[in-house]
Amino acid sequence: MRPRRIARTIGRRLRTELDLRATRHGRADLAVFHELAPSPSGGGHQFIRALVREIERRRLAVELNRVSAETPACLFNSFNFDFERLRRFADRGARMVHRVDGPIGVYRGFDDGTDTRIAEVNAELAAATIFQSRFSLEKHRELGLRLRAPVVIPNAVDPAIFHPPESRDPLDGRRVRVVAVSWSDNPRKGTEVLRALGTRVDPKRFELTFAGRSPGGLTGWKVVTPLASEGLAELLRGQDVYLAPSYDDPCSNALLEALACGLPAAYRESGGHPELVGDAGVPFREDAEAGEALERLAGELEERRASISTRPISWVADRYLEVLGLRASP
Repeated sequence: MRPRRIARTIGRRLRTELDLRATRHGRADLAVFHELAPSPSGGGHQFIRALVREIERRRLAVELNRVSAETPACLFNSFNFDFERLRRFADRGARMVHRVDGPIGVYRGFDDGTDTRIAEVNAELAAATIFQSRFSLEKHRELGLRLRAPVVIPNAVDPAIFHPPESRDPLDGRRVRVVAVSWSDNPRKGTEVLRALGTRVDPKRFELTFAGRSPGGLTGWKVVTPLASEGLAELLRGQDVYLAPSYDDPCSNALLEALACGLPAAYRESGGHPELVGDAGVPFREDAEAGEALERLAGELEERRASISTRPISWVADRYLEVLGLRASP
């Protein structure tokens, strides 16, 4: 092991030991284990922030990456936390609930052992498991990954940030504004569809905007660098439709954010997309069908927009608190 890695390991263990001592007599209502990345960042970080804000709005105290002696419940997220640190706190009697997505190997397109590690910590520590979509639950079962006491609860967004505009520009005499968003440049996010649309769609008919980590080669697209939530929400409210071309995405937060801003979606019929969109969009399966889906969606825009229906963060928080065994006024 390299000297720097040894130093980091020793540092983590020391911080954990100090926190174990400091929390021997403390209490919060909920502990959350997740290594939050600053915004702009991926959907998991965005959802955990929104969930914690909603829970704290109900006057429940939340502690991050530590479990005080009298804290009754702990939510740990997928693999985005220090496994060994969590194990050190796990004997304090808190109800342990594991939020998972994926399977990771399915939507990444390769298996690096992460799903096995998730299953191992789930079997060791979890009293219950929260999946973000039926797709995710069923795909885990197909792979023989049976996690503890599964419950399906979709993600939700912060309504103070992601909401429809007060008014919209009429379509008469202008191009249909199409937006796609991704914080990952993994090709399974739909890179080939984005590249193909940029060269095939009529630029007099559609205006294409991509926000996030550009995969490169996006001819015909206006590319916007990753935006923090507030800036992204403003961008979304100025668009007409959302494009969701990714494969096997269990519960796309970017798609939920677009729907919350009033954008119906042209989406790949894959992963959790159909569960999230319902009648508020037009599906496609093959890359070559994406342009036709956009054309149809443009012709049915008002009807599809009126069909948008997503779970509010208050409803989602209620379900999480039920699984965690906690109660709080709405």
